[in-house]
Amino acid sequence: MQSATNTPADDTTRAQAFYASVFGWTFNAWGPPGFWMIDTGSREPGAPMAALQQRRPLVEGERMTGFECTISTPDIRATERAILGAGGTILMPRTTIPGVGHLLWFRDTEGNVAGAMQYDTGARVED
Repeated sequence: MQSATNTPADDTTRAQAFYASVFGWTFNAWGPPGFWMIDTGSREPGAPMAALQQRRPLVEGERMTGFECTISTPDIRATERAILGAGGTILMPRTTIPGVGHLLWFRDTEGNVAGAMQYDTGARVED
């Protein structure tokens, strides 16, 4: 199972310097402006994917102060139904990131916010 974390930062240059100094991570610009994939140096199968990005609100009016967690799932539609069936709420509807997969954001019954991603390198935006 693939897992991913996303580190939000007010000052991405300062955050890159911190994580490079502490953990030896390197950063590669990817996707939208203000977004970097983190290379942790691990080549182990199933190693977490990580990213650093300019801080943004996942939930309107709430400042994100922790790592964003994205949980891999084989079927995003089934996961969406399960979240709702178990009492969770969908915060960001299912969306497609071309070449990456299908993502949604949810809040669990304890108020925690996380993402669910069906990784699919062939993903494309449906017409």
